[in-house]
Amino acid sequence: MTERSAKLNILKFVKIVSFSLLLVILAFFVAATVRTLTFDVNAGLQLAHWEKTNNIASDINQHQREELLSNFRDAIRIPTVSTTETQLNTTALREFDGLLRKAFPTVFSSHLVQHEVVANYSHLFWVPGSDLALVPYMLLAHIDVVPAEERDGWEAPPFSAKEIDGFIYGRGTIDNKQSVMGILQALEYLLIRGYSPRRGFFIGLGHDEEVSGFQGAMNIVRVLKKKGVQLAFVLDEGLAVLDGVISGLQGPAALIGISEKGLATVKLSVSKAPGHSSMPPSESSIEGISESSQVQCLAKVFGPLELCDLLPHFRLPLKFVMSNMWLFSPLLGRVMERRPDTNAFVRTTTAITMFNSGVKVNILPSQAEAYVNLRIHSAQSLQEVLELIQSTVGDERVKMELVDGFDPLPVSSYDETSFGFQIIKKTVLDQFPQVTVAPGICIGNTDSRHYTDLAKDIYRFAPTWFRPGDAQRFHGINERISKKNYEELVVFYFNLIQNCDIKDLPSPHSAGHEL
Repeated sequence: MTERSAKLNILKFVKIVSFSLLLVILAFFVAATVRTLTFDVNAGLQLAHWEKTNNIASDINQHQREELLSNFRDAIRIPTVSTTETQLNTTALREFDGLLRKAFPTVFSSHLVQHEVVANYSHLFWVPGSDLALVPYMLLAHIDVVPAEERDGWEAPPFSAKEIDGFIYGRGTIDNKQSVMGILQALEYLLIRGYSPRRGFFIGLGHDEEVSGFQGAMNIVRVLKKKGVQLAFVLDEGLAVLDGVISGLQGPAALIGISEKGLATVKLSVSKAPGHSSMPPSESSIEGISESSQVQCLAKVFGPLELCDLLPHFRLPLKFVMSNMWLFSPLLGRVMERRPDTNAFVRTTTAITMFNSGVKVNILPSQAEAYVNLRIHSAQSLQEVLELIQSTVGDERVKMELVDGFDPLPVSSYDETSFGFQIIKKTVLDQFPQVTVAPGICIGNTDSRHYTDLAKDIYRFAPTWFRPGDAQRFHGINERISKKNYEELVVFYFNLIQNCDIKDLPSPHSAGHEL
């Protein structure tokens, strides 16, 4: 074979390979474009016939509007602070008990409602349904709040419930007294109007959620287990309605938490001989622990698959990307990790929250320790994360100790046959038709994690509206909720309770009512 013919054969081969690659790329592009244009997250139940029920209209008159806002302000003014498991403001918790009984007299006097105080300060309500064949559900919220000091920069005292520009300011307005008061206010109005449920339900109000719920939620669960209770679903706090928060999304999105991250608190410590600061060694205990605690950038990035249901409402080119997560998931995950507010959705996050060392400015410390707080992504386990930290530190001098931790919570169902998810979704869309509903992962932890033995499906959502900057108010300064939004919460629970009275979900492919 001549040199010239060999070159021609190579050129021919390169052309064939290039043409084949071009065809593959074109096929990928066509498939992705078709998926972008045809993907419909509401296919199925949007045309379903919903069972007809005689729902009571949620009309709120001016007197009731003033009443519900007054009750809510009174709740915010009571400093039900939990600092540690042993440091609870029990005086405030007793005062809050009195407020509930005063604000909701019908709830506490109705023959339809059974109530008991659990672990001294938590509350369990049971409202039996007329159809005993229907499995009950449960609504959760928590009474306690995290500490707050006005000197931190609050525009209004954190327990004043002061109104500024239509917003009520105060600790607990979005975490989580808006749900505590909203649920009971909705039940109060329903009972006054003669409502009697077809499907029974429980209401659980924990008093120590902010310090893990080991007394409140766990004892409520023990009571229910003794009664042999099993639940159709549980709805707790968690995610919210995000308006203008997700870049590229047209319109607000209601994210319903179908799981929540796991948790680990890890203590890293280094011990060395003490000495005088005038004769320092090459590496002190502080420097050793500082180097070893740099694990926050090492967790794997996962694709934000739970956001796929939002894709019809993204603008191009993001809509093209979101429609084809099978192709672009790793890329989008990398983009999302660059922002703190979206980074938490795609990875296990780590934060060094405490660092202790030293007793005097001229003494080399004998010991240094750092506490690392990790929120574990649903795609990882606690054991995997611990092994990752151990291999990353890679220093035998550094002692690693697991202070506490647990795996991510199971993922609840959210398909067309999922009763709880679809009822919540319907209630949201009936009230806020401009909102897109999608599943999400709750990045914090809630009392609902204690209820996994009672319910297969646990959801974490309240229709609290979050706009840019509002997420920082959560456990931060200037926590607030608009008066309008609090009223919307009352209406949401008012309608949700009634929507749960249907026996079964509709057939997803029949024509009729639009979800």
